[in-house]
Formats: sequence, structure tokens, C-alpha cells
Amino acid sequence: MTGSSPSSPTPASRVEEAFAAPAGTSWSRVSPLLAWYRRLLILAALLPGAAFGGVAIGLWWGWFSGGILVALAVLAAVIGWLAAKPEARSWGYAEGPTDFYLTYGVVVRQLVVVPYGRMQVVDVTSNLLEQALGIATVRVRTAATTADTRIPGLRFDDAVLLRDQLAARSETFSTGL
Repeated sequence: MTGSSPSSPTPASRVEEAFAAPAGTSWSRVSPLLAWYRRLLILAALLPGAAFGGVAIGLWWGWFSGGILVALAVLAAVIGWLAAKPEARSWGYAEGPTDFYLTYGVVVRQLVVVPYGRMQVVDVTSNLLEQALGIATVRVRTAATTADTRIPGLRFDDAVLLRDQLAARSETFSTGL
């Protein structure tokens, strides 16, 4: 028999199970302004690069080559523009009883679990564009050099509240390192 029985879970439900919020909680999502932040970054990087690069390539190798570069940059900008919304919606975080959970990703989904006792520094950052949009990034640093967890696209009030909650919980669960 090649089909699955009605009682066996589908691959999609297994994926949702693997990336589900911890029991008794739900994902808190970041601001939709994160998508606009990503879009503005794409425009700021790709469009001037396409214009100047297209002219430079056009003068050096010919206008057809310059046009190809501009077309590829515009295509990349369109793809990035369209991908920004689902990418921003993929970010979620949850505070479990002993661990902090973070999920993100569209093509490659990730679930990061950080024990409160391993947290060493919790900070809030916001560059000029983020400040103009009213969003910030909360960064959680642990003793492990590879574990640098960040939650971008939080409204200022949410970022400050999350920073304070995580800092308080990290002190409560401190492992004495």
C-alpha cells in the first residue's frame, strides 16, 4: 500500500508540529513594518547599484551588457519586494516556562530555543531607518559564540517590554556562569 492511512499525519502537519509554539503559548509576531523595512533596504541597495553599475558596464562592455545588469538588478528587487512580506510574517517568538523560542524563515524554517539561564546580554538596537519606521531589534546573546539570537521588527514598546522580561527571566534562571 503506497498511500498513507487517514490517521497518519501529513507531511505539512508534521512540519507545523515541528515548528509549533511551546505548549500553552502562541507565537507573538513582529510588526508588519518589518516588510517595509526590508523593501526600503532593497531599493536603497539595488536601484542605485543597478543605475551606476549599468552605466559603468555599458561604457566598458557595451550598452547591451549594461542593460542586462540593470534588468537582473530590477528582477532581484522585484523578487525581494515580493518576498519581504512572507519573510516578515514568518518571524515569531514565545516565552516558555524555562526557555525562549524564536521561529523564522520561509524557504528554510528555523526554530531556536534559548534557555533563560544561558542568556547573558539582552539589548535593543534601532538604526535610523528602523527609528523612522518605529521598530527595533532585540538581540539575545549567550555564552556560545554562535548563539546570537535577534528578533527584528518589533515596535519600540514591544521591544522594551521583551528586553525587560527576558533580562528578568535570565536573572531568575541564572546558571552562575
